[in-house]
This record gives sequence, C-alpha cells and structure tokens, in this order.
Amino acid sequence: MRIGELSRRTGVSERSLRYYEEQGLLTADRTPGGQRTYGDWAVDRVIRIQALYAAGLHSKRIAQLLPCMRDTDGGPSEIATPRLVADLTMERDRIDRMITDLIRSREVLDEAIATASSR
Repeated sequence: MRIGELSRRTGVSERSLRYYEEQGLLTADRTPGGQRTYGDWAVDRVIRIQALYAAGLHSKRIAQLLPCMRDTDGGPSEIATPRLVADLTMERDRIDRMITDLIRSREVLDEAIATASSR
C-alpha cells in the first residue's frame, strides 16, 4: 500500500509516517519511481508506535523496543532479551506512577467540585 492508504488506515498523517521512517521506526520499500510502499504489517506497526508514543515513550526508546516486538500482536519476538523485559517493566512502572498521580489529581478535583456544588 502507498503512504496515503497507510495514513487513512491508521489515522496517522503522512507527515508523521515520514517522520517514523526518518527515526527508523518504520521502513518502506520504494517503487522504481521512488514512491513509498508498505506491506499490511505496517498498519499494526504504526498503531503500536502510536500506542508507545501515547504511553510517553520517545522515538529513540521506541526504536530500541520495536525490533524486539512482533508486529501482529506486540508480544516479544524470538530476539527479545532480558534487557527488553527490564526496559518494558521500567516503562510500565513509570506509567503506573503517572496513573496514580492522575487518580490523586482527579480526587482533588472531585472534592473541589463537590464542595463548590454544595454551596
């Protein structure tokens, strides 16, 4: 598929897809005319990249993790290492801390709303 179709199927702009390629997160074949083409695997890869960005990972960290993850289900590939597991655990722990902080913030807001509403 061409870049426009990949963009439509994933909801990610063509500009972002080019950026992913520049960062080594996504690869494209080229037609003789120089146009990018992607296999169906690219849809899962782009969705995974988006999820990792949403989790707060930066492109360099994503580039380190992606080769060790399968595109079809995001699970570890055969080349996954104990270091990958440690890195993923560290990222998960960071996200857990963020969730805890967000829950506390929501509770403070809930209290303020309840107090303001009862007046």
